[in-house]
Amino acid sequence: MVANSLYWTTADLDAMPDDGGWLRHEIIEGELFVSRAPHISHQRVAGKIQVRLENWSETTQLGSSFQAPGVVFTPTDAVIPDVVWASKARLERGIDAAGHFTIAPELVVEILSSGEQNEQRDKSVKLKLYSRYGVQEYWIVNWQLQTLEIYRRTDAQLQLVATLLAGDTLTSPLLPGFSAEIDRIFS
Repeated sequence: MVANSLYWTTADLDAMPDDGGWLRHEIIEGELFVSRAPHISHQRVAGKIQVRLENWSETTQLGSSFQAPGVVFTPTDAVIPDVVWASKARLERGIDAAGHFTIAPELVVEILSSGEQNEQRDKSVKLKLYSRYGVQEYWIVNWQLQTLEIYRRTDAQLQLVATLLAGDTLTSPLLPGFSAEIDRIFS
């Protein structure tokens, strides 16, 4: 944070006029990040991941997945991940009256948008944010390169454990019995 710079909060976001959904506003450590509505391929990949997670959730009854939910950790840390999965226990105690997560979902998925700033935000700034607030697993998906990076909590930090490519199968110890073929996520 630069000295004398503006420090944004969720109250500032609430006071902004509605832009019709064309822009996504997120705040991390009081810094405002604004991005445009994502590319349709970005949305398709997010939808496919969310559907696979939700189908698994309906079978196991262990939790639920959501696409683009609000996650408000504090008034100065509020983001909109592309997909999340949360256990029933976290859903019971971690949702506010406005329907936002107030605690970390176990799994967060970000689909990279074009541009160096967007990529840096997801791969560095949000990685640190999700580590700090207790996300157990973080998937960073590059729909253009058709890769999926898996970060898992180790020693209180999210650390890269695998990069999946075409031909690989996505599994997770967090989601017993869940699997998804990488090729099908990007097809």
